[in-house]
Amino acid sequence: MQIKRLLLVCGTLFALNVEAQEVQVPVSEAHEKMATGKYQPTWQSLRQHRVPEWFRNAKFGIWAHWGPQCVEGTGDWMARSMYMEGSREYKHHVEHYGHPSEFGFKDLLPLFKAENWDPDKLVEKYKKVGAQYFFVLGNHHDNFDLWDSKYQPWNAKNMGPRRDVVGEWAQAARKHGLPFGISFHADHAWTWYEPAQRYDQRGPKAGVYYDGKMTKADGKGKWWEGLDPQDLYQQDHPMSDRSWNNGQIHSQWDWSNGAALPSQKFVTNFYDRCLDAINRYNPDLIYFDVTVIPFHQISDAGLKIAAHFYNHNAQTHKGKETSVMFGKILNEEQRKAITWDVERGAPNQIIDEPWQTCNCIGGWHYNTSIYENNGYKSAATVVKQLVDIVSKNGNLLLSIPLRADGTYDDKEAKVLDELGEWMQVNKESIIGTRPWKLFGEGPVAEANIKLNAQGFNDGMYGNMTWKDIRFNQTSKYLYATAMGWPESGQLIIKSLAKGKSGLTRKINDVELLGYGRIKTQQTSEGLVVNLPKPVNSIAPVLKIKK
Repeated sequence: MQIKRLLLVCGTLFALNVEAQEVQVPVSEAHEKMATGKYQPTWQSLRQHRVPEWFRNAKFGIWAHWGPQCVEGTGDWMARSMYMEGSREYKHHVEHYGHPSEFGFKDLLPLFKAENWDPDKLVEKYKKVGAQYFFVLGNHHDNFDLWDSKYQPWNAKNMGPRRDVVGEWAQAARKHGLPFGISFHADHAWTWYEPAQRYDQRGPKAGVYYDGKMTKADGKGKWWEGLDPQDLYQQDHPMSDRSWNNGQIHSQWDWSNGAALPSQKFVTNFYDRCLDAINRYNPDLIYFDVTVIPFHQISDAGLKIAAHFYNHNAQTHKGKETSVMFGKILNEEQRKAITWDVERGAPNQIIDEPWQTCNCIGGWHYNTSIYENNGYKSAATVVKQLVDIVSKNGNLLLSIPLRADGTYDDKEAKVLDELGEWMQVNKESIIGTRPWKLFGEGPVAEANIKLNAQGFNDGMYGNMTWKDIRFNQTSKYLYATAMGWPESGQLIIKSLAKGKSGLTRKINDVELLGYGRIKTQQTSEGLVVNLPKPVNSIAPVLKIKK
């Protein structure tokens, strides 16, 4: 019997499976065999896994969330939105490329050329900024593989860059000594691409179907002759309930509420592609943009991918496990088996198990309008979110959107440079630390901030000021970071009041990183800190001997 319990997430009840999962669409191992070993494809077995110390120490990674959806510069999910009549992305596509019945997303793929992409220089830059691990996009919901894929002919080696993008990223990461991660998102192409089955409801092309149902036979004489668009779009199936409602997909993300269930062929193809990439590139981390694990509650594919990844990692590291696998909307038991990822947000408390926030300084795929309207997160915002996340036992994975040619723009360069300047001086308060007894104090720490589904609450952390202070520690030092510089030059840290701090000695040795020792006084009201003029433009970090 299937064992379930109800998990309350942001006021919404999700039926999440604890030990067993109903297998409506069993995966086939005809092509790729799951690696055997310590781990079996069950939650009970996967809970043996322990997050490696390297990840707990790392705290900060950078993500190249980069693929063919960057070609038009209209942002994330454009390969879906370009099939939504009247949308901004649809209008841009029709104006610049043509109608989606004649020029669909498949026809953009040759324009993803990556002509200025230099993975070695990019990874070298990211490491200088302070990244301790590096992630790349393996595929997105657009279902295009960014490696020389055995199971997806629509891939970066066959068209577009005609390069093994994942392989070159992996080589650069290893050259610069960074653990390497791959994210896989193509498991949702089945429902995500459903707008490609539509047609215009008005105008001169009313009733003319888009290219989402095209087949191999339609390619005769075209640039893609011999390829089957259904290997990309996966739309040879009935649409989900209420599919013409553009927002319906969000309530169907966990394959419920009338989502069209995927075929065994589709599920197995995704499984095969994940194992192919894991076996080729030996990643230390893999990420899924899913509820729990891929095809949770309808297939055994996700559990088998997890077991394979953990077993394969141990086998290729002489028994020393370096593996981390991420999923979203996890309950406490699931967080013992895989690592919880929170998208664009954070819990407002210390979490026992290590976790990660994935966030971006702009949109997930490059968006020209964000550049033009100065919409990037500042380096100060990134630092404050990083410090807050680390104080709660988390890591930050930060995406820096790349243009289709493989470069970041001048405004992104400024964010990276300023972030690197702060990290160069203050990274000892981040890398290798652990939470203190309190994560922080101040108005935001005391606020009742809730997660929204996968996360999506980072706006609640945008108002942190010098009154908000975050703590973390090593065995010898306590670090206290104020989220800004007080105009008066004085901080009072209430949590470090005399007799209340829990430290074993009186506080009389305090250093401001980037400056040196400063005067403080520990009173019954708190630790009174007299700061000099700002030594950086973002946040002061106090190093307190325990």
